[in-house]
Amino acid sequence: MKNIVILGGGTAGWMAANLLQKRWRQKGVNITVVESPDIGIIGVGEGSTPLLKEFFDSLDISESEWMPQCNATYKNGISFNNWSTVSGYESYFHPFPCSLDFATFGLLYKYTALRRSGVDVLAHPNRFSLMAGLTQKKLAPLPAENFPFHFQYGYHFDSVLIGKFLRGKAKESGVSHIEGTVETVEQDSDGNIKALKLKNGDILSGDFFIDCSGFASILLQRTLKVPFLSFSENLFNDSAVALPTEIEADAPVETLSTALTNGWAWKIPLTNRFGNGYVFSSQYCSPDEAETELRAHLGILDSDVDARHLKMKVGRAQESWAKNCLAVGLSQGFIEPLEATALQFVYSTIDQFAQALEQGDFTNEHREAFNDQMNANFEGIRDYIVLHYKTNSRSDSQYWIDNRENQKISEHLRAMIECWYGIEDMQEALTRLEIGSYYSQRSWTCLLSGVGIFPRQENLAVPSASDALKAKEDLEYVDHFISGCSMNFESHNKFLGR
Repeated sequence: MKNIVILGGGTAGWMAANLLQKRWRQKGVNITVVESPDIGIIGVGEGSTPLLKEFFDSLDISESEWMPQCNATYKNGISFNNWSTVSGYESYFHPFPCSLDFATFGLLYKYTALRRSGVDVLAHPNRFSLMAGLTQKKLAPLPAENFPFHFQYGYHFDSVLIGKFLRGKAKESGVSHIEGTVETVEQDSDGNIKALKLKNGDILSGDFFIDCSGFASILLQRTLKVPFLSFSENLFNDSAVALPTEIEADAPVETLSTALTNGWAWKIPLTNRFGNGYVFSSQYCSPDEAETELRAHLGILDSDVDARHLKMKVGRAQESWAKNCLAVGLSQGFIEPLEATALQFVYSTIDQFAQALEQGDFTNEHREAFNDQMNANFEGIRDYIVLHYKTNSRSDSQYWIDNRENQKISEHLRAMIECWYGIEDMQEALTRLEIGSYYSQRSWTCLLSGVGIFPRQENLAVPSASDALKAKEDLEYVDHFISGCSMNFESHNKFLGR
């Protein structure tokens, strides 16, 4: 394989180009990106998981180089507000992992197990999370040099700027860039893609093609006829409306996800603005109604700031790699941005594809194993997203009631919910179901305990005097530990040069 053609720029296309160029440049592989100046970039959001740091580290690109050029900030996790109406559980924080979790999360598991069994003890995850403590104080996830512990974190960024930055880095490294719009796709007698014919008459041949053409999926779905499997029965949202607002003086270090009437609103801090949006279902409200509610939520009803409306195609291709074509990004599939997993999919897809090729070239065995893994990734993350909706306790709209009562969920998710209510060990269940690689016991426990979903809500047992004393001592230890550790971190603003 000597010539790889990537159709589509944007973040997905340029991430793919940079990763493969870094990996295969010394093997004589030529990489070309063709993108149309006539087709706009959707942008997959402005937040990430810790895998984006792994991506930049793999390219030897420092934060001091890329973050200022992309208006980027640090991200410790996501706060979920108003998904629950349970007293004391109206909000919770989903933190990224850190190497010190062992010191406090064992106690969270202990007290959630007691609370699940009907004992009246504190079991809110925020109290046990160092990352939640750092976030509350707006501290960046970068410890002092004399505090040698590892903290995973993500970023917030301008998705258009990050695409431009990655384009520049790819071109510097030798990736070819062609501006043009595909008119037709040529295939050989076996159905493999042979070339792309552009509107200007140029023909772009290749040995392998990567489809980063967005929801249009020009190569994988439109040309190779790979079916699209919708997740609409599991996830109702299909639309979004977005608009910016002014940034605050003290930059938050978290994404905010706030439940609204027919979906949820995101609030993401960049260095120059907040990115805001409302993800909703068009089956329950119109785009105009959603925009009005978002503006009211943000307090900018009379603002002249223009809103941007988007449609989402939620689901995945039946297979990500077919014949000599790999789909990456929106052309491969999309799950709503509740846990900011879009770029995680891009990075993991390219990384695992490269590994599969290096191990077995184009053999059916390696391609099938790769596709199975990609499909499992999508479904594992989908199930965790569905759990947010399944465990909501709102009854202010039919949207939330229907989400809670929806029985069209996977057997894996059904088993995890039964595990929680049946007081089974969560880690044992994740291991038995082989789904712990998508979200860990920590994440499942944070969500389920964070929204206050427990088997017994009333007539709770009072802890014995000795158990109550032990709980008091444990919480004092946790508070002291988090307070002490927090002294090794500095403000988010300082790291952003503000």
